[in-house]
Amino acid sequence: MGGNGLIAPRQGLLVVLSGPSGVGKGTVVAQAMAAPGETAARLRRSVSVTTRPPRSDEVDGEHYFFRSPAQFDALVQQGALLEWAAYLDQRYGTPKEWVDQQLASGYDVVLEIEVNGAMQVRRSRPDAVLIYMLPPSVEELRRRLVGRGSDSEETQQRRLDVAQQEIACLKEYDYAIVNDDAPRAAGRLLALLEAERWRVKRLDLSALGKGIRE
Repeated sequence: MGGNGLIAPRQGLLVVLSGPSGVGKGTVVAQAMAAPGETAARLRRSVSVTTRPPRSDEVDGEHYFFRSPAQFDALVQQGALLEWAAYLDQRYGTPKEWVDQQLASGYDVVLEIEVNGAMQVRRSRPDAVLIYMLPPSVEELRRRLVGRGSDSEETQQRRLDVAQQEIACLKEYDYAIVNDDAPRAAGRLLALLEAERWRVKRLDLSALGKGIRE
């Protein structure tokens, strides 16, 4: 990123976005990526590997990489995942090589992952930006889960129970965004990332000369 005589961030941001199932993480990220401006143009969404079966509208390699438990085990053993965790009896993980390539090219990579995976990233990549997306209320979260119509009542309740457990870990995150309206939440996400990108510790200051300590 540096070495061109300009003051600039050394590389892209690694962004972890967590939040309860049904809070609207995917919708907000999609709207942020579609917004005008350089910050939106730099955003890349990481595609997770999962052992869960695809839903009817999901495409392998676009929404997730759908893999068998044995294939997932092999990725873990090879050290090919930046993080992985279990959620509702299925496993999810982030491909490491693709993420590192994007960061080195200056893109900001968003990982939509749950709390256990986020804590793994925090330990291995302390410069990562951890954001937790909150619903306006638990009642609104329940309404969204019911409105999706893709889960049984038992699964909906399990998701709500997990959400309550995850929200208790909020203090481990750097920022919180309330998704009371998807376009507004997308704007908040972009503003946060633009400010975070220009923190002094992230900049290549070599253009200012040897008197500047990085």
